[in-house]
Amino acid sequence: MLTLADEGRLVMEARQADAVIAGLERTLSEVRARLRVIRIWQQMPTGWVDELRDDLADEVTTAVLTDQMAPGRLEQALVELPKYIEALRRARA
Repeated sequence: MLTLADEGRLVMEARQADAVIAGLERTLSEVRARLRVIRIWQQMPTGWVDELRDDLADEVTTAVLTDQMAPGRLEQALVELPKYIEALRRARA
């Protein structure tokens, strides 16, 4: 996408690009948060999730389940999403 944007073959109206960029930035923030939760979870003793408030326990469960169902995908998203964001910034008309 970066190459297409640099070559002028990927062009978007600024308003549309800004909306997509905002969505990707929210997704990137969520990916970072889930990875942070997973790293904390990996260092905690067994059973500590049972001691959390329900909403926090749900976040831990969701993050860990996501990573188990698609191993490595969160890390990959952490690398790829900034590239898409930059390409769309370059593609703004």
